[in-house]
Amino acid sequence: MLTTLEQMIGADTISEVWSVYVGKVSEYGFDRVMYGFTADKEENADNLENVLFLSNHDKAYLDVFLGKGLYRHAPMVRWAIENVGEASWREVGRAYAEGRLSPEERRVVEFNHAMGIFAGYSIAFSDVSIRAKGALGLAARRDMTQDQVDAIWDEHGRHLGMISTLLHLKVTSLPQRKGTPLTQRQREALEWVADGKTMQDIALLMGISTAMVEKHLRLARDALDVETTAHAVAKASRLNQIFIREE
Repeated sequence: MLTTLEQMIGADTISEVWSVYVGKVSEYGFDRVMYGFTADKEENADNLENVLFLSNHDKAYLDVFLGKGLYRHAPMVRWAIENVGEASWREVGRAYAEGRLSPEERRVVEFNHAMGIFAGYSIAFSDVSIRAKGALGLAARRDMTQDQVDAIWDEHGRHLGMISTLLHLKVTSLPQRKGTPLTQRQREALEWVADGKTMQDIALLMGISTAMVEKHLRLARDALDVETTAHAVAKASRLNQIFIREE
């Protein structure tokens, strides 16, 4: 476990820390994982384009669960949105067996069963920002029951919760490469704006004209898909794309 923690702490990219995490939780029987994070759950409530998703589920599963919007009716997704902490999937299984789920929720459970997902655990993380939300679902191997999953969690839940929280903290601290990447000059212009500099100040600091400063800022706004420079600074900051260490 210490080796895993050291590898995750030392990871420089999201893909690297994700690879270490997935490898470790698979040792406990969780061979499929889905992680999601948004820095602004209000802005992205109905738009997943700016939500960070990480998963090793099959493409066939993701194409339906995410692509066709099944996640909107998934009981454990709803639980993760509304709560903080850890939860067994036992209650969902019981509600399904007793007919207490809505038709939409039943379809999600039945789709999961068809894809070999019968048991698991969910974790919803606590974030400093009231707008942010991060959570993950750990799906157990096809041959495992919820009783076995709960027994594993009783014995190893503290370790699994710790590395899951570390995954979340690392992912949310590393640059998210989404859409068109910012150039070095675009990042520099946004950083000076974030520092409260005027257009004239930025032009002098960057050694270019004010017109060129505005061009860099316009291209940054386009890359981040926002309308204002203030929004560009806020979004670039949330995605950890400014004030980053150069490789």
